[in-house]
Amino acid sequence: MPEISIFYGIRITMNFSEHNPPHFHASYAEHRAAVRIVDGVVDDGFLPGRQLKIVLAWGEIHRDELMQNWELARDGQPLNRINPLF
Repeated sequence: MPEISIFYGIRITMNFSEHNPPHFHASYAEHRAAVRIVDGVVDDGFLPGRQLKIVLAWGEIHRDELMQNWELARDGQPLNRINPLF
């Protein structure tokens, strides 16, 4: 699963052969979650409260870039790195 960003110990990845709706994966320590790009809803998994807030804020800021990466992944193209949250 290609890593597209990492910040505050949170790793953001996106698969090439994924199912709809468009989403990305966030992992922190032993926690994992799949987050929908369009509305920031956690579809699967769990992140601790503070890390979830950080991931949701990052996802909102980078929504357009995430959707571009989703389309690239669907076409089997290399994904772009996305700036971390500072």
